[in-house]
Amino acid sequence: MLTERASSILPIAGKFLQNKNLLTRALTSVILYQLNNPNLQSPPGRSISQKRTLTTHTLTKNLELITNASRVKIGVNPLELVPADHDDTERPLTVILSWLMSEKRHLLKYAHFYLNQGFDVLTVRTTPWQLLFPVTGTQVVAKDLLRFLTGNPQYHSTLFHGFSVGGYLFGEVLALIEQDLKRYQPTVDRIVGQIWDSVVDFEGIPIGLPQAVFPNNAVLRGSLERYVRYHLQAFHDVATKHYLKSSSCYHDTVIKAPALFLCSLDDPVGNKHGIQKVIDKWDSKGITVYLKCWESSPHVSHLHHHPEDYKQEMKAFLDKLGLLPYPEKFHQVILSQRQ
Repeated sequence: MLTERASSILPIAGKFLQNKNLLTRALTSVILYQLNNPNLQSPPGRSISQKRTLTTHTLTKNLELITNASRVKIGVNPLELVPADHDDTERPLTVILSWLMSEKRHLLKYAHFYLNQGFDVLTVRTTPWQLLFPVTGTQVVAKDLLRFLTGNPQYHSTLFHGFSVGGYLFGEVLALIEQDLKRYQPTVDRIVGQIWDSVVDFEGIPIGLPQAVFPNNAVLRGSLERYVRYHLQAFHDVATKHYLKSSSCYHDTVIKAPALFLCSLDDPVGNKHGIQKVIDKWDSKGITVYLKCWESSPHVSHLHHHPEDYKQEMKAFLDKLGLLPYPEKFHQVILSQRQ
């Protein structure tokens, strides 16, 4: 009954939706639940010890820091860490820009690669609702992320590992940086590498968002896709122009760090054609770019379907960056994930 109701509401939403309040009344409770994704992290400032040497700090509802260092402290401003006394260890930072509807246990699989190499890991998650209304959603997340990066210069080397719409969020960060490049140049200079897994450009949003929200329900997925396409047409100033700006900033990036792209030929969301356009543009700007494209692999599932290949690509890339102090530990991560 609920599925039938949702599928009947969404296709006609474009006839009368003019603002967010009407949209809220139009969407059914099940879709609101999914779009808002309430399973984000604990209240800001809370620290959770997951293992003896692994500590998680929730900085905001979207940002979470995972570290092996027991003496990392959160200041009055949760986005600025307090340097621990007598801790001279220089740890690099990996920023994981997650895909929509990602779960902590999924992100930890990737985080462990970096934690085992001595990195701290900052995970950044966004909800579908934040994506649909970027001014009060993803742009707020982008500002918080940039505040963290600029407020913690102790991370001398920063690597980005982004998935799917994480590329869009990165474009929002780049848009902020371009507004005052002189101010943010030290932050830009600390970015030493970037990995993009199934990255999605503007054209992939109508397919990718419904697929993330309703991966197992074709009826609701189709209904939400029709609404998203309407949303892009009707809410140009509220949403679409920001997607286009982010895409432009991503293609014309000010980040010159080497990049590794991971994709597959049969992924309709993060499609090879769109990714190749970015690669060609970056290559023309003198950025060193590597590409691994599998014949067949679902969206943001390359690690699951090709674990050895994925591991080798990451391992080789980090080695080129000089960020692979413990190469043997990559094997340990793969084995533990299979158990």
